[in-house]
Amino acid sequence: MAKRTFSNLETFLIFLLVMMTAITVALLSLLFTTSGTIENHKDSGDHFFSTTPNPPATQGSTATQSSTATQRSTATQSSTATQTSPVTSTPEPPLFQNFSGYHIGVGRADCTGQVADINLMGYSKSGQNAQGILTRLYSRAFIMAEPDGSNRTVFVSIDIGMVSQRLRLEVLNRLQSKYGSLYRRDNVILSGTHTHSGPAGYFQYTVFVVASEGFSNRTFQHMVTGILKSIDIAHTNMKPGKIFINKGNVDGVQINRSPYSYLQNPQSERARYSSNTDKEMVVLKMVDLNGDDLGLISWFAIHPVSMNNSNHLVNSDNVGYASYLLEQEKNKGYLPGQGPFVAAFASSNLGDVSPNILGPHCINTGESCDNANSTCPIGGSNMCIAMGPGRDMFDSTQIIGRAMYQRAKAKTCKPALGYSFAAGTIDGVGGLNFTQGKTEGDPFWDTIRNQILGKPSEEIKECHKPKPILLHTGELSKPHPWHPDIVDVQIITLGSLAITAIPGEFTTMSGRRLREAVQAEFASHGMQNMTVVISGLCNVYTHYITTYEEYQAQRYEAASTIYGPHTLSAYIQLFRNLAKAIATDTVANLSRGPEPPFFQQLIVPLISNIVDRAPTGRTFGDVLQPAKPEYRVGEVVEVIFVGANPKNSAQNQTHQTFLTVEKYEATSTSWQTVCNDACWETRFYWHKGLLGLSNATMEWHIPDTAQPGIYRIRYFGHNRKQDILKPAVILSFEGTSPTFEVVTT
Repeated sequence: MAKRTFSNLETFLIFLLVMMTAITVALLSLLFTTSGTIENHKDSGDHFFSTTPNPPATQGSTATQSSTATQRSTATQSSTATQTSPVTSTPEPPLFQNFSGYHIGVGRADCTGQVADINLMGYSKSGQNAQGILTRLYSRAFIMAEPDGSNRTVFVSIDIGMVSQRLRLEVLNRLQSKYGSLYRRDNVILSGTHTHSGPAGYFQYTVFVVASEGFSNRTFQHMVTGILKSIDIAHTNMKPGKIFINKGNVDGVQINRSPYSYLQNPQSERARYSSNTDKEMVVLKMVDLNGDDLGLISWFAIHPVSMNNSNHLVNSDNVGYASYLLEQEKNKGYLPGQGPFVAAFASSNLGDVSPNILGPHCINTGESCDNANSTCPIGGSNMCIAMGPGRDMFDSTQIIGRAMYQRAKAKTCKPALGYSFAAGTIDGVGGLNFTQGKTEGDPFWDTIRNQILGKPSEEIKECHKPKPILLHTGELSKPHPWHPDIVDVQIITLGSLAITAIPGEFTTMSGRRLREAVQAEFASHGMQNMTVVISGLCNVYTHYITTYEEYQAQRYEAASTIYGPHTLSAYIQLFRNLAKAIATDTVANLSRGPEPPFFQQLIVPLISNIVDRAPTGRTFGDVLQPAKPEYRVGEVVEVIFVGANPKNSAQNQTHQTFLTVEKYEATSTSWQTVCNDACWETRFYWHKGLLGLSNATMEWHIPDTAQPGIYRIRYFGHNRKQDILKPAVILSFEGTSPTFEVVTT
């Protein structure tokens, strides 16, 4: 590469960035008075288990294995901390034993958290803060046990970007406090759906804290509470039942967003598959002994990015919409998020799989940008965006989600990030003019990195080749480690089904290789015809995992494979060990290994709390713009209220919804709620003004099922008040629109 000289402008920019960084570090030092303090509880008899096989794989990382297992059992290579605390065991519900099947419990609980003044997690786009809500986020828990109560397993699918290690540690700690040893790290899987429209701020490793623009304890606690509540409900509702497994292909909803990387895999391997994405959906259906539906888990490889990075409304994206449709169908007469039937559409090997099936096009010219670097002739990579099948992102989300719903309904190295990581993908490009497919660094950015963070070692540069190192996160430890070096991997088996809990995003071919390796390991030890499911984004997040061949192309997924080119080989070896231990009933012999840290002081949110104010002569909840007197099906009702910051409502749970649509029933002379903010037809937009002023816009997109009659929209919120020399308080308020009529066409 030719030597590059810097212009005066570039030199000035470097100097300016260095000075800004110095000021930032000085400010951060004030926030981290105990930044080095961690809790790292270890049980006696722990043994370290290195994830560095031969050849080298997950460089510098360690994992542990511990569990008990039988034919239907769990095995874990895990490193989940169990914080020391008093244990108060909750008695188990009485279990019937004289039946053939399983004990099954399902539960669902709200885990939405903050819907304003917080970054959305997934696209890493600065300025993409939450400004309202399209749908609520839920934790969906499923507990299964043998007739005698043994071999209990828990699978939880959560409408969040991914499960952070901190989130898992806190959930396990509270489960231990309530249930003793009933629910443990070896029989509990927490899996994120990977929606890119959920709140951030629940991580402890520095890369994710920075991407989240700080740690939000408010959102973290709300997520923990929701997950625990869903498990509590499932625990209480356990009853005898049966479990059925089915499979089927879902066509027309996905494309491979890195086809040039996929083509790096051996042709002989690619020839075994008809597509460069996994089209198979695996469905686990649960019924009681009368055959009545209890719940369903579906695994399918697709990125929940139908809602693109211009979105500011919290929502669960296409997989959440699939859950919404199936739950609404099964729970007739209930509002969304209510009713006994629970349906989870969980993540799988989605790493390189996009729902934006029209493919990448230059948004300024309309021409295709389906090339190795995903760039446009005019505007570069920033202009290259993939589009979904609908007229807008809302429509695309519904189209993709409905297709999944219909299919599930029909059949029952040290971590480092490369340059292409900063480029983003065709689903959401990065903010700077980086391109995918870079195998060489850039002196400009290398100089800035070296000045701010120091130079990466020769060891890490050599280990990650051909990846050019942008951020040597495995060698950065201030204010805390930037990436985890203790990683959880886990297998749970249910009869002939094996659920592999993957701590990241596997690409299509990576998932296929792992699935085949685990199946072969089971078969070699007498467990034939096992169905192996890839359950993605479980327990801790470690970005992406590509094949060795895909790694050479250094597109986004490869640049985000943080443990180097042999990461997949390491995971395959670890999961084969777990499969062997289950098949040979030797899980108890697996070593426990080290516990991960639980950091005590994290970066506070960058958006501070301020007092809410209403305009002069107005109060919170007053109507600023009423609805029109009359509407028809298909039209949109819009009402604007004097608002307050919605994040106050995550702190005070007086109300469980931001809005309701209510219909007047003349026979009972009362108002009946027909929709709330969990309904797909409603949208809540929060518009932030200056000096604590804000407005709240409520929309109701009138569905075909709406009955003629008199309606109103109500707004529920909380405002922050603080008098001089007194602590701040959170106060609830309500607002009600004038009535309007829905008439027939």
